[in-house]
Amino acid sequence: MNIRNCKKCGKMFNYVAGPPICPVCRDEAEKKFQEVKEFVRTNRTATMNQIVEACGVDQRQVEQWIREERLVFSTDSPLKLSCESCGKTIVTGRYCEKCKKEQANTFSAAGRQSEASQAADKRDSGPKMYTFKK
Repeated sequence: MNIRNCKKCGKMFNYVAGPPICPVCRDEAEKKFQEVKEFVRTNRTATMNQIVEACGVDQRQVEQWIREERLVFSTDSPLKLSCESCGKTIVTGRYCEKCKKEQANTFSAAGRQSEASQAADKRDSGPKMYTFKK
């Protein structure tokens, strides 16, 4: 059993996975997310300050939801993000589609290379025969 203190309220809880917050705080955060999501849906041209003031949520939390791709803004929204790799303007996430594809290709190539080297190691480390002279 993994017991931790909630980062938001400080109460002890049985930690399973995800952010280190208790189930009560997690439910409250989810309610806030749904409120922000509905506000953004009905106010497509809202600024970050308007979202924060109307929903009573921290700006960093809204930015986290955007980076996690839980919140997506329309193309006519004044809220714009920059791709963390190339700087291109995006509406959600951390990377533009081009950079996501490049990273996926890089990771898959690295995985194929690792698999090939492991297969070569297995071939080289097979059983060996030793002979002894009497």
